[in-house]
Amino acid sequence: MTAAARTLPFGAEPLANGRVSFRVWAPSAREAAVVLELGRERPMQAEGDGWFCAEIDCAIGERYRYRFDGGEPVPDPASRAQAGGVAGASVVVDPGAYRWRHPHWRGRPWRESVIYELHVGACGGYAGVRRLLPELQALGATVIELMPVAEFGGTRNWGYDGVLPFAPSAAYGAPGELKALVDEAHGLGLSMMLDVVYNHFGPVGNFLDRYAGAFFRDDVATPWGRAIDFRRAQVRAFVLANARYWLDEYRFDGLRLDAVHAITPSDWLVDAAAELRANGRHVHLVVENDANAAHLLERGFDAQWNDDFHHVMHVLLTGERDGYYVDYAERPAEDLARALAEGFVYQGRHSRHRDAPRGEASAHLPPTAFVNFLQNHDQVGNRAFGERLAALARPEALHAATALLLLAPSIPLLWMGQEWGCRTPFLYFTDHASPLAEAVRDGRRREFAGAAGFAAERIPDPNDAATFVASLPDFQRARTGDGAVEAERCRRLLAIRRRDLVPHLEATRSLGARALGDAAVCARWQLGPHRLALFAQFGDAPLAVDEAAAGEVLYETPDGAAAALAHGTLPPHGFVALLERHGEP
Repeated sequence: MTAAARTLPFGAEPLANGRVSFRVWAPSAREAAVVLELGRERPMQAEGDGWFCAEIDCAIGERYRYRFDGGEPVPDPASRAQAGGVAGASVVVDPGAYRWRHPHWRGRPWRESVIYELHVGACGGYAGVRRLLPELQALGATVIELMPVAEFGGTRNWGYDGVLPFAPSAAYGAPGELKALVDEAHGLGLSMMLDVVYNHFGPVGNFLDRYAGAFFRDDVATPWGRAIDFRRAQVRAFVLANARYWLDEYRFDGLRLDAVHAITPSDWLVDAAAELRANGRHVHLVVENDANAAHLLERGFDAQWNDDFHHVMHVLLTGERDGYYVDYAERPAEDLARALAEGFVYQGRHSRHRDAPRGEASAHLPPTAFVNFLQNHDQVGNRAFGERLAALARPEALHAATALLLLAPSIPLLWMGQEWGCRTPFLYFTDHASPLAEAVRDGRRREFAGAAGFAAERIPDPNDAATFVASLPDFQRARTGDGAVEAERCRRLLAIRRRDLVPHLEATRSLGARALGDAAVCARWQLGPHRLALFAQFGDAPLAVDEAAAGEVLYETPDGAAAALAHGTLPPHGFVALLERHGEP
């Protein structure tokens, strides 16, 4: 065996000689063995520094586990596939078995990105998502973002409780089906992005403590579990290999890294970004970062999910001011103007919700450094009843907000079903056994116990299968009635974006934005040889506007809004997008 024979530095790797190389880092163990089917057991050789290895005759598809110090056998932490869930046997997989139909795909530039986020299980597994691809392409989406697929406990879960980061969830299909999904997307000109979770492991099926306790930190905790110890070279290498694995072995075009503010030390992020980009094709890296750490967007990351934009838009659309929305309730129009012009609202400003300053300066960054959205899995699913905006906001106001989202230069994200006004809730769901199931249910109900109108017994039980079933979008609505009308409107907006914005986005810069009253804004950008001007208001009465407005009308709602604006009035829930030529205001 040579190092060149392995595509991963650990796990089970088929070799050219018909044997399989097994390698694992187990610094807490004195001895290790590979346990194969039918009780066959082979000792592993200690390499030093906590590493154990063995080269064994066994077939592709054979099941195996590791045994440490004579204890109960456990799965391979780098398992490529599982049989029997997170506590079951790992499976030897041939990483080269799938024959790619589009091997020369190199991705799309970031400026073209229109992200469509979805939950694989809610869409029918890998094969179900594959069937949706032609519709998403016709809509105008260019990037399909999957919520995490790494193996988790049970068969239904949001995916952020993953414990075997190299094994695609068998609940959604076989590894080859996931590769076929990515391959099909590339054939349709669609990029694929995957959510990955590197800040914690889930509560079920995480056996690392038994043989690699050094993987975790005892001095730092996250809201979801023990922090991963990125001070250790072996841990850094394990996580980096996982990121590279999804990009290389599954040919994903990008990764969205969950809650990176919980990754310490953060220098791993910068190092990883540099490593992951050195593969000769378009690779896009996006972070979720509650700290609004703008410096990461200058050091290898394309963009950050912009919660600030979502939160202020939610306040304007719903009037809600509880929880973190309190930070955007005092001057929402001014905050929205800042989000449009500069990206983050919080750039060091004191947060009332956190009682601390939050964020770094972001005005120098391009608009494409921010992924804006009106909904996503978090902002819908972390509500007590999982309501979507279609059930919370007036349709006319939501129309104006969607136009603002899709025609502003920042990268837009749509949440599954949003384009056709899906009203099905997206609830928090799990598939745990007792006593964890009861603990999660009771914790969820305690979380909302103090809020007005939330009787604890009415909060859906995350572990009830009916909670998952209630969260399934009715995709048929996208093809009929009002849903088809809304989907066609979204297609039109994205066609305008593709034609008038995308060719110029890499050189686009903000020309400023300002509030027009309490619930309206005007924002401008230099867009190639022209200027883009967006006017949006979310109030219920006509608004007198003292801002000069003239140019080619790209989009308006309601009908006649542009003519009214030219005479100094913006209608209720009105939106106007203008392309201002040279010499015009």
